[in-house]
Amino acid sequence: MSQYFYIHPDNPQTRLVKQAVALIRDGAVVAYPTDSAYALGCHLGDKPALERIIRIRELNDRHNFTLLCRDLSEIANYAKVDNATYRLLKAHTPGAYTFILAATGEVPRRILHPKRKTIGIRVPDHAICQALLGELNEPLLTTTLQLPGDTDPLNDPEEIRERVGSRLDLIIDGGFGALEPTTVVDLSGDDPVILREGRGDPAPFR
Repeated sequence: MSQYFYIHPDNPQTRLVKQAVALIRDGAVVAYPTDSAYALGCHLGDKPALERIIRIRELNDRHNFTLLCRDLSEIANYAKVDNATYRLLKAHTPGAYTFILAATGEVPRRILHPKRKTIGIRVPDHAICQALLGELNEPLLTTTLQLPGDTDPLNDPEEIRERVGSRLDLIIDGGFGALEPTTVVDLSGDDPVILREGRGDPAPFR
């Protein structure tokens, strides 16, 4: 059974954030709140933890994984960003968007889209996420916590504990989340392409 931390959504307790990050560095799979739905996350370089997330969500090899980044400067280490793309990112981060970008060599091959060599990038507008990323000092590998057969992501930490608690190492309870995942925008081509409409306003990318 997973550990269960209540972390305040506006003023995250430093002690619990440090404990959570220590678990992530040690191979934990964690459910945590974001500015959209709850998500699953693990350490970027941890292959066994990634494989557990794939099994929980029953993902195929075409799934675009996402790197949860603290800010724009961190994005540049993992994605190729030209001036026009940088301006778009600066205008819409942090926020409930996932941007698909061409990956740099810093991204492990196993989490890239197999044909397009792209990666999802996200800068969350959520105090718990920012506290975790600040303590971790690197991106968190993440995906929306939506279970096979469900039409919506999970947004209730108690339901997460009931349904998948035995398959997780840590659940961070930051209160109820939204029922919408992020809006996904592909910025890897010449023009933005909206791949999924979600919590972030898609209008600026039409």
